[in-house]
Amino acid sequence: MIFKVLYQEVQSEVPVRERTKSLYIEAESVRDVRNKLNEKNYNIEYIQELDEAHLNYEKQSPSFELESI
Repeated sequence: MIFKVLYQEVQSEVPVRERTKSLYIEAESVRDVRNKLNEKNYNIEYIQELDEAHLNYEKQSPSFELESI
């Protein structure tokens, strides 16, 4: 499954929409995503599982890049 993760790079800062970044990662579950990103020390705001239609839409974006962790 592919997940979209919305996060802030600095965990100690208050989340601000303008600084929210996203990444795409392949994992078995939301827990697996959190385990894979644990070392990065991100402030994770939201993890969304992408269905086929949503994934196809996201792939059209020039910023789409599947992380390999």
